[in-house]
Amino acid sequence: MTDNVIQKQEVSKSNRAVLWLSQHWLLVINTVVGIVVIIPFLAPVFMQLGWTGAGKSVYFIYSFFCHQLPERSFFWFGEKTMYSLNEVQSVWKNTDNPLILRQFIGNPSIGWKVAWSDRMISFYTSVWMFAAIWYPFRRRIKPLSWWGFALLLLPLVIDGGTHAISDFAGIGSGFRDTNTWLALLTNYAFPATFYAGDALGSFNSIMRFITGILAGLGIVWLAFPYIHQTQAYNQQLDELNYAKV
Repeated sequence: MTDNVIQKQEVSKSNRAVLWLSQHWLLVINTVVGIVVIIPFLAPVFMQLGWTGAGKSVYFIYSFFCHQLPERSFFWFGEKTMYSLNEVQSVWKNTDNPLILRQFIGNPSIGWKVAWSDRMISFYTSVWMFAAIWYPFRRRIKPLSWWGFALLLLPLVIDGGTHAISDFAGIGSGFRDTNTWLALLTNYAFPATFYAGDALGSFNSIMRFITGILAGLGIVWLAFPYIHQTQAYNQQLDELNYAKV
């Protein structure tokens, strides 16, 4: 008799945990994503405070998820928010090897690099923000079609893919570094700094920012309504099972 009571209590606790998770899944996901989004910004803070061990640990962990190229990353506590490849080479090493360039995390004079690139910041932050925006309207928003998702993801694939192809010519030497093709298409309507390089406000920087946002929107719009529907269904089943216990 006692064993049956204990078993029912264990089942009850398990059901309550599952029920809580089904009711608060978005809170859990957004908390995890929020932590992932915030931690890279702590790396330059740690370095500035002299906590080099903590700072380098963040750089090391996030190096598995991002190329961390300094000319495509933000810097804190320095004169500028972003630095060109030439500026990085002048204070680091005169190389276009991405495996060497990515090792540069900054210094006290120019500031410290955020632990992942501008595109990663745009993408993950947009997932975090769109998830929070989606929640109040979750009962009105239908899941995005797979074609719609593909269209929102396509700009990132094209932009990231052309960057990868361009980099085979050497960092700073490819067609996406000069963007001469774009200058010809627009008849040089914009300043030279808009076409060349990866500085903040350049074509490359703007495209990484926009494509990251579109991809983040696509993921939230496609996945979260389905998760919501699934969890609502599971919640009903859990409530029925819990009532039986």
